[in-house]
Amino acid sequence: MRGGSGIFTGPPAYVWISNQIGNTGVLTGFEQLNNTTARPFHPDPNRYKPTNITGAPASSFELALTNEDFKFPQVWRTNFAVDKRLPYGLIGTAEVLYMRDVNGIYYINANLPASQASFTGADPRPRYTSNRIHSNVANAVVLKNQNDGYSWHVSGSLEKIFRRGFVKGAYSYGESKNTVDPGSIAFGSWNNNAHPGDPNNPPVAFSNSSPGHRVFIAGSYRFEYFKFGGTTISVFWNGFQDRDPFSQNAFVFSGDLNGDGGTSNDLIYIPRNTSEMNFQTFSQGGRTFTAAEQAQAWEAFIQQDKYLRNHRGQYAERGALFLPMVYRADLTIAQDLFREVSGRRHAVQFRVDILNFFNLLNSDWGVGQRYVNYQPLIVPTAAQGGPVDAQGRAQYRLRVINNELMSRSLESTAGLSDVYRVQFQLRYTFN
Repeated sequence: MRGGSGIFTGPPAYVWISNQIGNTGVLTGFEQLNNTTARPFHPDPNRYKPTNITGAPASSFELALTNEDFKFPQVWRTNFAVDKRLPYGLIGTAEVLYMRDVNGIYYINANLPASQASFTGADPRPRYTSNRIHSNVANAVVLKNQNDGYSWHVSGSLEKIFRRGFVKGAYSYGESKNTVDPGSIAFGSWNNNAHPGDPNNPPVAFSNSSPGHRVFIAGSYRFEYFKFGGTTISVFWNGFQDRDPFSQNAFVFSGDLNGDGGTSNDLIYIPRNTSEMNFQTFSQGGRTFTAAEQAQAWEAFIQQDKYLRNHRGQYAERGALFLPMVYRADLTIAQDLFREVSGRRHAVQFRVDILNFFNLLNSDWGVGQRYVNYQPLIVPTAAQGGPVDAQGRAQYRLRVINNELMSRSLESTAGLSDVYRVQFQLRYTFN
């Protein structure tokens, strides 16, 4: 038996601190011009430089701040494991790991006021008719501590060693949850954090580093013959739940539904039935998509997606979209020829590695999947009627792909790891 428990402290990522050096409201400023032709593109970088420099503060700026009580990141971590020699020469291991934030990381925008309204209907989330306390401050993002984040992980393995090889299998599952996945930019960490209501008080949800399920079997066996040759065959079979490292792994609206200023951070509400849907009729690509047609297509989309159909009547959860398990196997065959010459052992090895071996046998095996689009619902712009209908309900449009309403959530990937690859090696050694 082995294990331990303790509180561990370390320095923060220094980029979290460097934001405060640049975003002081004095060093840089900007103009934010929405839906205007006041600054059309021009290839001359000097085109819009001011002709009269007075040294006065910028008319609009953003701030990055640190709470005066901020403490370096600190976690409580505990683990316990058992290694046991079992019958038939097997060695078993079981392990549990638990970790909780003591001083975790999160952000608020101190320049965001309390919401001024709420939607009506099935999705009564808060709504902002104004998203700034001080109109000349674009945002004032504050780095703070909280202790809501936690993670846990369980794993088990069996191993058997032979005279000429071994075989080992293992399974693990883990979850990691927090309120925000901090990135390198303070405003981006706050603004891009998906939530169902108040962006300054997001609920605990899956982190993008949450590992999910993992299983593998590895084995190797070596044959030697005639005292001058040997063949080694090794196999590694691996199954895992893939994640998109560049996404929130959640279904969100495309556009700013609640008016907080973020255009990709509003988690969708998953309706119980078509009566809770509120689509807006629109035309695109020479076609008109009626509200009823979109509702029917959205209902079919929900039914074909495992996550959506199991969470009807709820808001989608940040980070909760785990891709289906991917299973791949790597096969290695190594042929050795060796001989003693003048008291030294000379050897030549020819090795073949077939990565994603199953894909060599069948082109449909070992192929991963990805989400077609994490933003299936589009918020109408102000010119299109905006996100609120006459009854105060949230309204939206279903995404159109190739002039058809979006119909499926997953598609096969086509990366290098999805196809088989063969590597050849030739090695000569002597000692």
